[in-house]
This record gives sequence, structure tokens and C-alpha cells, in this order.
Amino acid sequence: NVPSVASRFRGVRRMIGYVTVGTNDLERAARFYDAVAAELGVGRMMDFETFIAWGKWDGGAGIAATKPFDGEKATVGNGTMVAIEAKDREQVQKLHEIALAHGGSDEGEPGPRGEPNENGMLFYAAYFRDPDGNKLNAFLMDKAA
Repeated sequence: NVPSVASRFRGVRRMIGYVTVGTNDLERAARFYDAVAAELGVGRMMDFETFIAWGKWDGGAGIAATKPFDGEKATVGNGTMVAIEAKDREQVQKLHEIALAHGGSDEGEPGPRGEPNENGMLFYAAYFRDPDGNKLNAFLMDKAA
């Protein structure tokens, strides 16, 4: 059993506290991220007129969707991606399905990527975009089958 990223850093300051993605439709983004967060066992931790954040106050990094502060249209960062750690391969699959069912688009079916490392660990992931076009993935490091 491989420890989660969050469990390896309990009691230690983390480098990333949360990630924010821009949206032009906060209601639509909320439906998408409410479903993703529910699968991960978390909910909204902040909810404002132009900003919603999901996660746990004492947990790992959270994610937020916001209308841009400057009032301009939200755009997708080229080369930017948010990675969501899953507990197992089944959850990678489930998160991919949830994303597509809630207005997201497919960027790569669930499956292994690359070759196992020297410890027999394999990067396993699925890639998708939220309804605004922000790229995400669900991943885990898992023992090669």
C-alpha cells in the first residue's frame, strides 16, 4: 500500500495550498467541481459570489473556481494542468466518468503512462478538461500489474 501524497506531509508545511482555475460561468463550474469533490470525499470550504473553493481546511491542497478579479474573460493557461490524486485505479476511472458526465471533455482515457520505475511503481492517470477548458488529470502511483 502506497501512502498518499497528503499523508506524507501531515504536520509539514506544503508547497501548494490550493489551485485556482478561472471560469466564465461559476454556476456551471460549481456543478462540475461539486461532483468531482464529492467523489474525493470533500465539499465546499468557501463559497462567495465570484469564488468557490473545495477541500478540507486541514487537508491537502484544495481547488477553487473563480471569475477573474479584473472583470475580463477567463482563459485557459496553455501548458497549465491541475493534478488530482486518486486513491486507486477505480477512482481514476470514476473521476474521468464524473468529469465527462458534468460537461467536461476527454483528454486521455484512464490507463498507465510510461514504464514502471525501479521500485515497480507506475504512473496511472486519466486526463480531462472542465467545462471552461481547464485541463485536469486524476492520477496515482501504483504497483505495476
